[in-house]
Amino acid sequence: MDETQQRKKDHLSLFANAGYGLSIDSGFSKYRFEHNALPEIDFAEIDTSVEFLNRKLKMPLIISSITEGSASERINRNLAGIASDFGLGMAVGNWRMAIEDRLPEGSFAVRSYAPNILLLANLGAIQLNYGYSVNECRRIVDMIDADALLLHLNPLQEIFQMKGNTNFSGLLKKIERVCSSLRCPVIVKEVGYGISAATAKKLQEVGVYGVDVAGMGSTSCSSLENRGSSDVVVKKAVETFLPWGNSTVDCIVSIAEMRRKIKIIASGGVRNGVDIAKSIALGANICGNASDFLHNILISRSDCENFVESLILELKTAMMCVGCRNIRGLRSAKLMKIE
Repeated sequence: MDETQQRKKDHLSLFANAGYGLSIDSGFSKYRFEHNALPEIDFAEIDTSVEFLNRKLKMPLIISSITEGSASERINRNLAGIASDFGLGMAVGNWRMAIEDRLPEGSFAVRSYAPNILLLANLGAIQLNYGYSVNECRRIVDMIDADALLLHLNPLQEIFQMKGNTNFSGLLKKIERVCSSLRCPVIVKEVGYGISAATAKKLQEVGVYGVDVAGMGSTSCSSLENRGSSDVVVKKAVETFLPWGNSTVDCIVSIAEMRRKIKIIASGGVRNGVDIAKSIALGANICGNASDFLHNILISRSDCENFVESLILELKTAMMCVGCRNIRGLRSAKLMKIE
């Protein structure tokens, strides 16, 4: 097993034990719904479904990408089963390892286990500056029959990662080329530090369909990469940047005025059904969660199923208590900012 695969295996072990997140607030605690004591609706009739990328989701949620490598085939298969059973979307992990290390396609090809789910392929956008082209992007999408391609941005992670790729110059033009050449939409995602309105505007102008804001407050990729590192200089720098980034809520609010032009996926510390409800009310189209799904599926499938059931109950309860029969109504629900 090479260094990269061993590192990914170590990440999985951290999540199996206790997960690996930050105690930084993603911003949801700054907002509170106005409670409706007389909702005049039947709880049994509340509809949490949405459409995204021409697929119907039973609730506005995708299992965000986090796993890759030879150790992930079983995990991805099980997560795909959860996505199929509960009507969720799913994004696979970074395909770079599969291409360069010639891993079996089964590590990512989950369509056979879940033929009808919303499925997103995933590649680091930085690879477009290191030899990858539209051809590799097209290959990734076609190999798993993806509905869209996620290109993730991770400058902070790459700086602190051993042998990281740090040349981000000229990347926007290459993203534009991918957008104009693929048969499917392109979504750009951060890995835990947020996408600002200014960045979202640049991406929208070059043809990006949506952004996954992946704000601060959830999994710290740079901390994962350097856990146990003997490089004291890098370890100190990583600690310095632990609170770095834009909160998930700040990202959603700042981009919301552009939502007619670019779709918004809210992820980064979206931990429960109330966070999902707040994200939608603030302007997100759907939400994403990776760490809780991974942590629970590594314990057992039933733990993961219970987690999803809790999300559904929490989301429906929030909708009932603000008087919303469906997600469309939730988009105009009244949120109060707590000073």
